[in-house]
Amino acid sequence: MRLPLLALLARGPAHGYELKQDLEQLLGSAYPQPNVGQIYVTLGRLEKQGLIEGEEVEQSSRPNKKIYHLTDTGREALRAWFAEPEDEPRVRDEFFMKLALAPQTGLADQLALINKQRRQYLNTMRGLSRLAAAENRDNRIAHLLIEGAMLHLQADLDWLERCQEELEEPE
Repeated sequence: MRLPLLALLARGPAHGYELKQDLEQLLGSAYPQPNVGQIYVTLGRLEKQGLIEGEEVEQSSRPNKKIYHLTDTGREALRAWFAEPEDEPRVRDEFFMKLALAPQTGLADQLALINKQRRQYLNTMRGLSRLAAAENRDNRIAHLLIEGAMLHLQADLDWLERCQEELEEPE
């Protein structure tokens, strides 16, 4: 949440609720939306780290609000984030750990685990399809997010098929 908030503040000053709305509008309903409390906690941490500065703004008919803006240090952290490619190999996969350990425990069957996980992926894919149909067609970012998630799910389903084939072969 830290760096996406910095990225939104690179456009210009904003307060926490505006940032939440910006995230929701940009990413659509497929992306897990943070609550406004989480946003303000993160903004407080970013301010303590010197990545942003907050300024109280008086409002006549409402309580004062705090507007945040990016510092030079925050801008450099954001540049570094954009410059670094993501390297998240999926070797620390919780499902695979269950699959690998199941025979040693005698508490779960590997093929049953695969089938249950397959059903979960298919249900998730159906939910994403519904989201894609309901999402505003003009929000290309949200549609790309949904499409990427569905492609990852398809790859996971293909991998489950490969696991099942391997485990069903006699040794």
